[in-house]
Amino acid sequence: MAAIPRGENAVSAVEGAQGGVISDHPQWWLGLMLLMLHAALAWGITEFWSRAFLLTQFGLFLLWQPVWRGDNNVEPRYAALVVIVGFVLAAWNNWWLMAVWIAVLFGLIGGSVPGTADRRQRLVAMLAALYLISMLLMWIVPHLFTEQVFEDAMVLLVRYGLPVLPIAILMIRLETTRTTAPVAVDLFYSMILFLMVTALVLGSFVVRQVGHNNYPLALAQTLFAIALLLMALSWLWNPHSGFAGIGHMLSRYLMSLGMPFEQWVQRLAEYAEQETQPQRFLALALQHMLVLPWVAGLEWQARLGQGEYGGKSGHSAEFGFQDLQLKIYTRGALSPAVLLHLKLLTQMVGHFYDAKRREQVQRQSAYTQAIYETGARLTHDVKNLLQSLRSLCAAVETSGSDQAQALQTLMQKQLPLITQRLNVTLDKLRSPEQADVTQVDAVVWWGGLVQRYNGRNIQFEVEGSAKDAKLPSELFDSVADNLIENALIKSMGGAGVQVRVTFSAAGGGALAVCDNGPALQKGIADQLFEAPVTSQTGLGVGLYQSFRQAAQLGYRLALATNEPGTVCFVLTRKGGP
Repeated sequence: MAAIPRGENAVSAVEGAQGGVISDHPQWWLGLMLLMLHAALAWGITEFWSRAFLLTQFGLFLLWQPVWRGDNNVEPRYAALVVIVGFVLAAWNNWWLMAVWIAVLFGLIGGSVPGTADRRQRLVAMLAALYLISMLLMWIVPHLFTEQVFEDAMVLLVRYGLPVLPIAILMIRLETTRTTAPVAVDLFYSMILFLMVTALVLGSFVVRQVGHNNYPLALAQTLFAIALLLMALSWLWNPHSGFAGIGHMLSRYLMSLGMPFEQWVQRLAEYAEQETQPQRFLALALQHMLVLPWVAGLEWQARLGQGEYGGKSGHSAEFGFQDLQLKIYTRGALSPAVLLHLKLLTQMVGHFYDAKRREQVQRQSAYTQAIYETGARLTHDVKNLLQSLRSLCAAVETSGSDQAQALQTLMQKQLPLITQRLNVTLDKLRSPEQADVTQVDAVVWWGGLVQRYNGRNIQFEVEGSAKDAKLPSELFDSVADNLIENALIKSMGGAGVQVRVTFSAAGGGALAVCDNGPALQKGIADQLFEAPVTSQTGLGVGLYQSFRQAAQLGYRLALATNEPGTVCFVLTRKGGP
């Protein structure tokens, strides 16, 4: 047997069952409420049992009403309001009060229709609204006139015909569950409907009293006047020639309600221009929100930190935009217009803050990239200098006593060049953005290159005359050393790789380095000059730096041929042959 719940568990089980009946069948309470209202009004309101039916109807209204959930506890301040309304309905029951009460019910039911998606729920609301407006116009408003005489057919229709609508509501089955969210009542729609019903009732009463006409004619005249007014408002609502429209004016009013919106945005833009640090900008922007008259304080939390400004109050709202979480405390209850403002302000601050964070990341990336490129370029230059020193050391080791004079001449020519290139490398460290443009004689540069790689199984060729030609020595030294060393590395595996270096002084200088080794892989060849690539043979970083250096000086470094047995790199001046 199932265990019987005891104590608090039993109370919770009973409350849960009651809450399930209330939330699962809201149309029952609405239909019963309308039937109790009908019983209290259809046979007059002077009888003693009429007040009992009114109190019963008010209790059913509390179970049905969409403002608070019927299965939730009511706060003491709202409980006092409930008691006052119930006392007024029981003690001061007259036809004017009934007209106001039905207008309130009509506004609540009509205000819940825009938030209702289910077709059957909308049908229930329409039947309830039809009953209320029929009861109001056919029975309650005529009772406001002391000399009004009711025909028997009208009395029978009201007493025994109108209850069909609440009974139909009770018979409609809604597909609702406990997890179904309660229908939200649109305050704006409810107020509009309440005012329209009030205008209809008062208009009919005034026309009837002033014109001394019968009630149906007064009602028709009032309906016609309201229809003309609505047609005029609908025509003025949309923009037309020479007029922006009431809708535009109302939207502009709501967007600037309670705050100088343009001034606030302008101040926010000034903070964005003045502050580069995202944390400092966020602090200034959130502190500036405290100048708004309805903001008492706020709490914020982001990836870079958290904090709070101002004080706390009983009314608050939470907003989020990407990494920024914001809780704003207001001095009063939050209306839909204020909520719209807070959401818009949070999004604007979040957009600016996110932009500041991206700027900071970009600055850090640019700084890191500059450090990397400078270090890679200097490493590349030091590597070339080391290769030149290794060539001189190899010449010293392989030379004999009979070559002492030639070795001395080589040292006298190469050591000053190496010293000069080392000074240029140190200058790059001090000013990495400045490219060396020192022009040297092409014949002198070519002779030094041949001497450095003398005895390394390299074939050197010159096309045309190099007399009186000038070229940037630092660029050509860097490119030549990289291309030659990369080609020589291919022969370390024992393969007989032949390297050919061809130089032409025409058109600002052109250098070609070719070998008969294996071709470069397609993936490496495609990215060789776009970014540093990983390679066991040393290709990649040096050529990437040489390519950028050549571009700065108006030259172009390219892989002219990439086929097995023929791999050629060419350095030419842009616009040249």
